[in-house]
Amino acid sequence: MSKLMQFLLAGTFAVVVAACSQQGPEAEQPAAPASTGPTIGLAVSTQSNPFFVSLKSGAEAEARALGMTLITVDAQDDPARQISSIEDLIQKKVKVILVNPTDSAAVASAVKEANAAGIPVITLDRSVDGGTVASHVASDNVAGGKMAGEYVLEKIGGNGAVVELEGIPGASAARERGQGFHSVIDAAGGVKVVARQPADFDRAKGLSVMENILQGHKDVKAVFAHNDEMALGAVQALEAAGLKDVVVVGFDATDDAVKAVKAGKMSATVAQKPELIGKTAVQTAKQIIDGQAVDKAIPVPLELIKQ
Repeated sequence: MSKLMQFLLAGTFAVVVAACSQQGPEAEQPAAPASTGPTIGLAVSTQSNPFFVSLKSGAEAEARALGMTLITVDAQDDPARQISSIEDLIQKKVKVILVNPTDSAAVASAVKEANAAGIPVITLDRSVDGGTVASHVASDNVAGGKMAGEYVLEKIGGNGAVVELEGIPGASAARERGQGFHSVIDAAGGVKVVARQPADFDRAKGLSVMENILQGHKDVKAVFAHNDEMALGAVQALEAAGLKDVVVVGFDATDDAVKAVKAGKMSATVAQKPELIGKTAVQTAKQIIDGQAVDKAIPVPLELIKQ
């Protein structure tokens, strides 16, 4: 073999080796798994509240189990942000949109947009005031409020001053829990609701609102908060004011609230099952995608966790 031929062969070998060395790392990278199942969207009101974190976890776990892709968007309790994020899900052409409304009236416009695009909508925990909804998955908030009211009456002997911390104005859960509570409390002649103020389902606001209420109502016997976050804030305010025997009832049975009940700091919490709500909503979405009929309202059971 001539020296020229040897040189050419050596050069060719070097080029091949170099090319292989460049391709090697890429070849070792696993290809991104292609999604074979349908994609659905979840528009949640906030991820700052443990209840909705659990709801999202339940939905994600069930989506994985069913081979579906779930896109979650967080409104951060901002109705305008939620409307925009639902519009993004519509643009992505998801098969079904699950909505936990920040504001039941405000989100109706986005639901109508989904309707126009032919995308079915399922509401979770809170209903929507407009548009067409394929199914609503939730606990019975009116029954839960009534349950709380009956427990408060029992604990205070049907007599005394009561405070109500309300959720976000415009949220169906706040309206319904308040409705159930007042169906019991208003019929009790010896009980007076001395303060009824929104604290927006937020613990810090629950604390500050309760602090303000206590300035004029040191004789309060019981507090009903539309969710556990506000109830826990109220507990902090009561402790700071040196009031130890006030009955505090929350709603949702979050981990922190259940611990507070067991520790004797909260009297009770109405237990919803947020993970089950999320799981059931995804199962319902799969049934819709598969062309099956679904119920307009799917209830998730409640129970009272108390001392």
